[in-house]
Amino acid sequence: MDAEEEIKKLKERNSRVEADKAWETSKTRYATIAIITYVFAFLFLFLAGIANPQLNAFVPVLGFFLATFTFPPLKSWWVENIYNK
Repeated sequence: MDAEEEIKKLKERNSRVEADKAWETSKTRYATIAIITYVFAFLFLFLAGIANPQLNAFVPVLGFFLATFTFPPLKSWWVENIYNK
């Protein structure tokens, strides 16, 4: 394999990795997960006969958002204090 082809493959790979990273941190992804979580929680609560399923279905969505927004600081701490030792 020549150098130009190797560089082309590396650039293509980098482009895919950048797109994956952009998707992982996108607001579209967070919103999609939140909506799907809400719909499934609502359906479960509704079918189980739980009172106020439309309100109670927000609990797992809130948990998702809290977990999502605490991960970046937790990751930074982990990298600095655990991984780099």
